Amino acid sequence: MELIKKNIHMDRVRCKSAGQVTLEEDINIPDSKPDVAALIYEKGKVQIEEVKPTEDHVNIRGRLLFSVLYQTREEGQKLVCVEGKIPFEEQLYMEGVRGSDAVDVKAVLEDLTVGIINSRKLSVQALFSLKAKVEELYDEEAPVDIYFDEEGTPLQYRKVKMDLAQVAIRKNDIFRLKEEISLPQNYPNIFHIIWDSVTLEEVEFKLMPENISVQGDARVFVLYEGEGEDMPIRTFETVVPFSGTIECHGCMENMLPDISYEIGHKELEVRPDFDGEQRMLGLDLVMDIAVKLYEEDTVEMVSDVYGVTKEVESVEKPVELKKLLMRIGGKSKVTDRLKINNADARLLQLIHSEGEVQIDNKQITEDGILLEGTLTLQIMYITGDDAAPYNCMQGIIPFSYTLEVPGIAVTDSFLVHATVGQLQVVMIDSEELDVKAILDFQAIVFRHMPQMLISDIKVSELDRNKVEDLPGMVVYVVQPEDNLWNIGKRYYVPVDRIKEVNELASDEVKPGDKLLIVKGA
Repeated sequence: MELIKKNIHMDRVRCKSAGQVTLEEDINIPDSKPDVAALIYEKGKVQIEEVKPTEDHVNIRGRLLFSVLYQTREEGQKLVCVEGKIPFEEQLYMEGVRGSDAVDVKAVLEDLTVGIINSRKLSVQALFSLKAKVEELYDEEAPVDIYFDEEGTPLQYRKVKMDLAQVAIRKNDIFRLKEEISLPQNYPNIFHIIWDSVTLEEVEFKLMPENISVQGDARVFVLYEGEGEDMPIRTFETVVPFSGTIECHGCMENMLPDISYEIGHKELEVRPDFDGEQRMLGLDLVMDIAVKLYEEDTVEMVSDVYGVTKEVESVEKPVELKKLLMRIGGKSKVTDRLKINNADARLLQLIHSEGEVQIDNKQITEDGILLEGTLTLQIMYITGDDAAPYNCMQGIIPFSYTLEVPGIAVTDSFLVHATVGQLQVVMIDSEELDVKAILDFQAIVFRHMPQMLISDIKVSELDRNKVEDLPGMVVYVVQPEDNLWNIGKRYYVPVDRIKEVNELASDEVKPGDKLLIVKGA
């Protein structure tokens, strides 16, 4: 007799850790760049360069990349961009991590503040969080049947059906976007790009046989100096739709995706058009994509056994299985009015706006998953002041949204991705802006099911004294907690035999029913 098993492919977070890092450094303006008169815009990104795990610790090395757009003191009030980097090295305590583990580290820039010390020096302060985890794949051996040899021991066994979510595919990949964008005819040729921004919107992934389709929009913004004697400063913004596929061996349309992405590399350069004029923008962008695909499977597992002529004992071990509870998406509308923070720099014209959503709190409630966080905005605009024609304002709009998940329990787990689907900023007057945004949330929810899996079956001779103590025939009165299975197990009698003797058409019995149990049947 042999227990037949099937591997159930599962995933789990074996250990994780989180911490915050504060960076502060003074940055000198390069000699090749003019003096600073006023700061206009800043942006930053935390880049992880090396992750080195040791026993119960993770050493993380990286750098903060930042760009600052400022106004000079030179005649004409030119705009200049200065870039820099601040290295960092941090150690996180992470109980259970080993030197051979593959540790995934994500960095989220929470705050970047740039100030003027003097015309040749800036202060840069940054606060960012580091989240590290070790995620591993493992197999649980589920007993699905019993093989009997020629001298097989008569025994009874029953099965239970379970809907499980198994990991089918886990991989990291890239999607490369290459586009050429031409300026409209009424725009001057590009002499020099001062500032640029590329963001992704409405990104969607669709599973196909052996492939994953990717589509979305790339929003491209440039602030540039035009050709000509007066070197006019112009802005240009456009949306570039993109689509394509990435190979994914084994992918099927009915799988359940958990896919996240971030911009890994971005390059925007000026290129000549067919006439040799600098009127083309060449975009080369790489999306780093993390793919995890689940598949649902109904598995019939042997849940209990007992012997008829032998003593049969099952050896069990505790495991935790999981099934898909729901895959859900939702959109939340965020609106607010923002006042400019500089009374001397009144609004004349909006140039560019960017928004980033950050979830600060994720909590399971009776209604579903409560998501609380902020939409952080940066808005560049033209002022009515000829001496300082450009300015920027920041805004933070809090949000609270519940993804409705009927029947969710506090022991369930979920994965949530949040993006800014649409952002619209409109001038109300010279001091106030109206902001409307659509936040897009995607979540996959799992139910965790602690189970005792049979790992082995032991067969031994019946205890003679125990068997002799059982009556040869008895009328048994069914108790509230009884079923045919546990009654048969108690008296070493097959369930089918109890049904046959008592002329039962089904396995259902009610408390108070009287059953004739015949020993040795």
